Amino acid sequence: MSTATLPDDLLLRERFGDIKPPLEPQAAVIEANRCLNCFDAPCTGACPTHIDVPGFIKRISTGNLRGSALRILDANILGASCAKACPVEVLCEGACVMHRYNHAPIQIARLQRYAMDSFEATGEELLTAPRGSRNVQVACIGGGPASLACAAELCRHGASATILERKDLLGGLNTYGVAEYKLRAADSLREAEMIRRMGVEFRTGAAIDTAEALEELESEFDFLFVGVGLGAMQRMNIPGEDQKGVLNALEFIASYKTGRLRELAGTVVVVGAGNTAIDAANAARRLGAETVYLLYRRGERDMSAFDFEYEHAKQEGVQFLWRRQPFAVRANERGRLLLDTVQVSEVDKALLPIPDSHYTIECDYVIPAIGQSPFAQLVQELRRIELRGGIIVTDPETGQTGNSRYFAGGDCANGGREVVDAVADGKRAARAILKIAEAAYA
Repeated sequence: MSTATLPDDLLLRERFGDIKPPLEPQAAVIEANRCLNCFDAPCTGACPTHIDVPGFIKRISTGNLRGSALRILDANILGASCAKACPVEVLCEGACVMHRYNHAPIQIARLQRYAMDSFEATGEELLTAPRGSRNVQVACIGGGPASLACAAELCRHGASATILERKDLLGGLNTYGVAEYKLRAADSLREAEMIRRMGVEFRTGAAIDTAEALEELESEFDFLFVGVGLGAMQRMNIPGEDQKGVLNALEFIASYKTGRLRELAGTVVVVGAGNTAIDAANAARRLGAETVYLLYRRGERDMSAFDFEYEHAKQEGVQFLWRRQPFAVRANERGRLLLDTVQVSEVDKALLPIPDSHYTIECDYVIPAIGQSPFAQLVQELRRIELRGGIIVTDPETGQTGNSRYFAGGDCANGGREVVDAVADGKRAARAILKIAEAAYA
């Protein structure tokens, strides 16, 4: 697997510059020396993977960048991605004790990126136990963060792990779905390549979507980890949503991240108000759209996006249309889209249209971003695994399902959280599998 499969597009790199650029060496040391090295480390407790934040920062302050990176990777094998994609404002940095003293929190994410960038530049490989020294073979279905973390942890301890991914590239949403100004697809692939060098086998173009395919895996492997994420974006279920120019947010983000879409023009309407909707709206602006509306059926205080994401979108020039709901998409004689909308009011939690409030927005693209459906095609085949609301039920301590050979993690088991949560799920499941295997062969 190589990052050469992605185009090196200078235009996109210029338009999607980092929103949190890397620290220069002197700035990194100064920032690291601000850390109080708290003995109880609330920042570590706030991280789902429990990175030793004071420990890795202390090593930066003393010039031990290799030791800093290894401390990060020991807890979070996707430490480089998480340094860029994590909502640290509500996790580690949000828990920083500096807030108590009305000071800016330590820039944990940028320091983590500094250490990881340094480690990646060396090309050093992570040490693992000899492949196959643990007599257990595990298949990880899906190539996203949960499976990558699970497989890496298994190989670290000598187990054999194989990742099966239906797409051509590994990384899941890190590669295809995280906004480019947060995490470049090439960076995600480089991280996956590091895990491949640890001894993980990758099988791309491998769609596991039938009972027969699962039975083959069951005969080849001792355990199966399901890390398939969520399914397709939910449809608006309105007339005309199959018109050319209507594309869901994940499809849109994947298109520009993989080089299939290089620029936009005109007016774009993003429907929804979650973090993915914000990412799509910001990307549309950076790709050249003159006007970008984010249309949401409820009010500003009801949006699910983080506050800092909302503020970022306003700075990008995104315009917000509150309490407005689309009910049809049409095309005019010039080939542009007409999005018919109506103002709504909330009565007893129900949204009711306001009479005489119809308004049509003439635009070039409509991008629905109203959440993802549970990945039903595969889990319907997993007859022995319990589902609740389309989400796989697991033991919160181990990730084990009701079927002792099946484990699960990431969005398909947690309903849709952050990259770092998926990493924690995968690592937790790997350790549980290793413990079971050790007991079986003791």
